[in-house]
Amino acid sequence: MGRGKLRIYLGAAPGVGKTYAMLSEAHRRIERGTDCVVAFVEHHHRPRTEVMLHGLEQVPRKELEYRGGVFSEMDVDAVLHRAPAVALVDELAHTNVPGSRNAKRWQDVEELLAAGIDVVSTVNIQHLESLGDVVESITGVRQRETVPDEVVRRADQIELVDMSPPALRRRMAHGNIYKPDKVDAALSNYFRPGNLTALRELALLWVADRVDEYLTEYRSEHRVSKIWGSRERIVVGLTGGPEGRTLIRRAARLAEKGAGGEVMAVYIARSDGLTSASPKELAVQRTLVEDLGGTFHHVVGDDIPASLLDFARGVNATQIVLGSSRRKTWQYIFGPGVGTTVARESGSDLDVHIVTHEEVAKGRGLPVARGARLGRSRIIWGWAVGIGGPVAMALLLNTIDLGLANDMLLFLAVTVAAALLGGLLPALASAAFGSLLLNYFYTPPLHRLTVADPKNIVAIVIFVGVAVSVASVVDLAARRTHQAARLRAESEILSFLAGSVLRGETSLEALLERVRETFGMESVALLERAGDVDPWTCAGSAGPSPANRPEDADVDMPVGDHTALALSGRVLPASDRRVLAAFAAQAVVVLDRQRLQFEADQAKELAEGNRIRTALLAAVSHDLRTPLAGIKAAVSSLRSDDVAWSEEDQAELLEGIEDGADRLDHLVGNLLDMSRLQTGTVTPLIREIDLDEVVPMALGGVPEDSVDLEIPESLPMVAVDSGLLERAVANLVENAVKYSPVDERVLVAASAMADRVEVRVMDRGPGVPDEAKDRIFAPFQRYGDAPRGTGVGLGLAVARGFAEAMGGTLNAEDTPGGGLTMVLTVRAVHRRPDPAARTAVAERQAS
Repeated sequence: MGRGKLRIYLGAAPGVGKTYAMLSEAHRRIERGTDCVVAFVEHHHRPRTEVMLHGLEQVPRKELEYRGGVFSEMDVDAVLHRAPAVALVDELAHTNVPGSRNAKRWQDVEELLAAGIDVVSTVNIQHLESLGDVVESITGVRQRETVPDEVVRRADQIELVDMSPPALRRRMAHGNIYKPDKVDAALSNYFRPGNLTALRELALLWVADRVDEYLTEYRSEHRVSKIWGSRERIVVGLTGGPEGRTLIRRAARLAEKGAGGEVMAVYIARSDGLTSASPKELAVQRTLVEDLGGTFHHVVGDDIPASLLDFARGVNATQIVLGSSRRKTWQYIFGPGVGTTVARESGSDLDVHIVTHEEVAKGRGLPVARGARLGRSRIIWGWAVGIGGPVAMALLLNTIDLGLANDMLLFLAVTVAAALLGGLLPALASAAFGSLLLNYFYTPPLHRLTVADPKNIVAIVIFVGVAVSVASVVDLAARRTHQAARLRAESEILSFLAGSVLRGETSLEALLERVRETFGMESVALLERAGDVDPWTCAGSAGPSPANRPEDADVDMPVGDHTALALSGRVLPASDRRVLAAFAAQAVVVLDRQRLQFEADQAKELAEGNRIRTALLAAVSHDLRTPLAGIKAAVSSLRSDDVAWSEEDQAELLEGIEDGADRLDHLVGNLLDMSRLQTGTVTPLIREIDLDEVVPMALGGVPEDSVDLEIPESLPMVAVDSGLLERAVANLVENAVKYSPVDERVLVAASAMADRVEVRVMDRGPGVPDEAKDRIFAPFQRYGDAPRGTGVGLGLAVARGFAEAMGGTLNAEDTPGGGLTMVLTVRAVHRRPDPAARTAVAERQAS
């Protein structure tokens, strides 16, 4: 049985209709005869959604007990046993209750897919893991339930369920999403028009990028070279000259005119040396294009117009922006130029913009001999001059008599011209042909291939020798120039590679993508294996359908004994392998660095764990021994037969035992809490509660007359774990009471601010200077001269850890007039329960 297919309904916010659309799809499939069941769907008491569940088979849920409550989750085993063709699973990013089969619902879905069951699911854009920071900056709320982007990207089909912000707010106002008592708070907070517009744009752009990936993959698989203008993608051709900044800004303005426009700046390094690029100027232009939201690309190409057009068609560009030529008028004798050639060969699918700038016609600063090896046109001209030149010269000299010496000099000039144009072979042909014509027409006896005077033989030999020497020098110079130009192009690539390392671009995938672009390949993969007979595994890849083995690739670059860089697309010339070897070596270095970083992070965690264990041992050996010693001394005294203790003395000793046991219990509780935080095993159960249900219970460990409590009844409910909140507040209050003067009471007050609720614990103690306010939250820290017996220094660390585990914060501030104020901030819910519910909660707590 094959793997099942995943279909996801993606929305920008709750209430856009994802679940409704999923249920509608289920009814359509059932009408077509498909075996479709509801594995888990939450209708949230929305009438229209609840109606859509009628007529659908629902797999019974699994009930789990956690912290005194009963929760229902999807029963994966029941769904697998039922084995439907299609299962509906709502809320893909949901976190399962501890004790479930998997920690996350998307992991449950993976099991169903692996069993061959098709799954239809839903998710909101704010739950994608990579967008957590962006969503938090928009809404001010950090999403704790997330799903990895790769899980969603692997979906066989993603359908966007879209709704405009005004329409969604109308649905909210009509009570179609939340209950009436939550509507006003939602409309004024999360569902503000600005928030919804930003989230909607985020969802549309994410789906557009996903569609663009599908399109690129399809074009690659079907070898589609024609441009499909699905979105404006503008390619800027850079030469490294000062006009590049003007071109980039012009392209950015063009991209702004179309929604979703993208700018891609490309610099093409020619192997024939036709470049005068300044590395400093290229670095500036790279920074500029990235600041404007574009990307920079570096490509090697022997033919700049063809390479530019190939790149543009490869990225499915719609426009090309080039600068007007910097060449002077006389330099056009060497060809029409890059801009004209690109415009002529772009076809009907690419628009070419020629942008004027201040450097037009000021000259490129290149020598006439452009550092290239002789091209085809020059070789043709060389052969034409080498063969036709002596014939034309013979016809000319037959009309005038200049003497043998002058005739030989003129034929030598033709040979030199052939050497300058075509190199060695045309010059040799010109020398041989010219010597024959000199012998036949101008060396006595005339019109015969013999030479009567020995001096003329010497002259002809010297002529041939000079011609061959000049031709050899010209050809050698051309080859040396080509090698120098090639090395220059390679040095530019290697310089760019080194610069990317210095800029911190250490992602293996980014480096492999750069290799693919630089050498014009379809895909690149870094392969490795453990031994000579072990199978190859892919450590990283770029492009569609990368090679799984080096022998399957068009280019194989070994790096060491068990690593290889495999490129697919075309066969590279041997001259390119030197640069490719540098890229391959860098790829291995990046891979090793990533693994070393991972190991370093693990070592850091181990070191932190060792530090905590060492501190725990120190705490046990010092702080815990004090209450234990007091308890043991009191017990030993009570058991002694040598002393007759009075009732008052016995009561005092028993009170000492009780105090020591309480202190011991408090110390051990803090140690256990800190251990849970350090190992990451704190899993908060977030519920909506009132502060006045929790905070009073946190004051049981301090004297009754030491704390004043001010919690207004008008405060909104908070989304917290009641146990963690009680423990955090208790630690804060105990710490404040410990440092407060005897005649000063600690104030615990609460207030609401926007979507947050603050709990302030204020004392009138000595206070803490600003530079030490963060340090007091570190484990095993005490401020000032607190005695060793007062605790192990974990109370504030545990309180901050619990606050952050619930999505809140804990910070220290100065109390006006002297002292320290601890500010615990948690998320507000903005909904008050009815009095009957509050009475029921109070009765349960009292019982």
